[in-house]
Amino acid sequence: MSAFDDLYAANATFAKEFGTSELTGRAARGLAVVTCMDSRIDPLGLLGLKPGDAKILRNAGARVTDDVLRTLVLAVYLLGVERVLVMAHTDCGMSKVTDEDVHDLTEAHGVDTRMLDFHTVPDQAAAMRHDLTRIRSTPFLPPGHAGGRRPLRRPHRPAVPPTRTDEHAAPYSRPPTPRCGTDPPQRGFSCPTHHPPLRRTR
Repeated sequence: MSAFDDLYAANATFAKEFGTSELTGRAARGLAVVTCMDSRIDPLGLLGLKPGDAKILRNAGARVTDDVLRTLVLAVYLLGVERVLVMAHTDCGMSKVTDEDVHDLTEAHGVDTRMLDFHTVPDQAAAMRHDLTRIRSTPFLPPGHAGGRRPLRRPHRPAVPPTRTDEHAAPYSRPPTPRCGTDPPQRGFSCPTHHPPLRRTR
């Protein structure tokens, strides 16, 4: 009996119906997404993607670490990635603790983690700006690849499709940003709970 028997059984069932063997491993839509490991987030579903469309990089807090940069370089030059979306989310556990909090917690279990940087996120907006700057300023990636979306205020919901945060990062344009809650909706978008639909205008 193994702690993974349920997963092995599910994989055997999946393998019998596997239908995407024709995919090449390249990002069909030229996209890489850096997002959080939070188990509530479905990055393919919330961005309207399907298997094979994008490279998904996940870690605690959706941070652009050295290893994420390494992976993005490989994704760009080997796997067809032409744009990078950094996507944080609301109610992120990494925004509720500091590195010092984590060190204290592990120390209480007899583990010293002070040689590790956990990249906690006390200020998500500042972390987003920092991480986008890391991508845009690295000499290893072509310019104009990075876009990001700061978290929405609505709790327990992942962030929605990206807003370009660099006005000069051609050739990508800035799409309208959907909003929800009680904010007045922008043109072309509506919140079915609080606002009637608005007609998209050019």
